[in-house]
Amino acid sequence: MVTPKELKYARTHEWVRVEGELAFVGITDYAQESLGDIVYVEPPEAGQTVKQGEEVATIESVKAASPIYAPVSGQVERLNPLLEKTPELINQKPYEAFLFVVRLSAPAELAGLLDAAAYESHVEQEKAAH
Repeated sequence: MVTPKELKYARTHEWVRVEGELAFVGITDYAQESLGDIVYVEPPEAGQTVKQGEEVATIESVKAASPIYAPVSGQVERLNPLLEKTPELINQKPYEAFLFVVRLSAPAELAGLLDAAAYESHVEQEKAAH
């Protein structure tokens, strides 16, 4: 499992890369591995306002459909256009294939996300519970 140190993580397996006021959001290596081959992404709408913790998108794999939760609050600025035709990019490059970009409305929420070490520990606890 790859967990880049420079990203923040939600307990629901989304990652966040902050660039100024923008937060790029994707799913973790662990999440894409658990899902299996991804075949479709239903992203939020561009311009939509999202709140931290709410379900905003769906990823469908050959195994199941999985909800994606907003790790931060704000307005969806843009979507990743590549995922419409090639959703498997999430399996190939989970930390490059972002799902959407949010303009942060509450940057303080970032402090509540996990760093790489805490996320890895969370995944290990989750695996042990199953």
